[in-house]
Amino acid sequence: MQFLHTLFSHPGMRKAFLAVRVPVVLVALAVFAWFMKTDWLIPAVALSFFGEIIQVWCFASLVKNEELTARGPYVMVRNPMYLGRYFLILGFVMLLANVWVIIAYTVLYYFYMVNRVKREESRLKKLLGEPYTRYCASTWRFLPRLNRLFRSEVWFWDWRVMTSNNGHWNFLSAIASWAVVAAAFWLRPLI
Repeated sequence: MQFLHTLFSHPGMRKAFLAVRVPVVLVALAVFAWFMKTDWLIPAVALSFFGEIIQVWCFASLVKNEELTARGPYVMVRNPMYLGRYFLILGFVMLLANVWVIIAYTVLYYFYMVNRVKREESRLKKLLGEPYTRYCASTWRFLPRLNRLFRSEVWFWDWRVMTSNNGHWNFLSAIASWAVVAAAFWLRPLI
């Protein structure tokens, strides 16, 4: 286990991943389209867009590196964007209809998320100080506190904040990715 924590927190590995992420995503989409099982298509798309909605909501709430964001989904959980991303990608992984692949993805994503969040929270504690420390003490890292769902500050949405965080591009990328999978699926019998 320590090996995976070291691997996911190593600066060289992060840099290498960033350099190859676009080709990796394109290959993954092709693999998913080629091997996907149609039985899982509707739940996979629904789960993926559930995750994307969480991510876009985060983009519409978060003012990065300037202020403590304790509105929108950040009222319920400290790291909602990573949870949204997990579900977004899980939808694609579900297309393979293989429980072992889903478990492997979940384990790998766990190590990615835990190590990424540790680095990020350490940086935010230095940047935002005591207010962030208090926020961390009252808000769970990964499990949403659903009893906070009906607080007024949860229902925050700012279109300008969303576009400044490129949330619209993120949403369009999700749609484009699913369009690629759908096109590849319908073209699969012709190949």
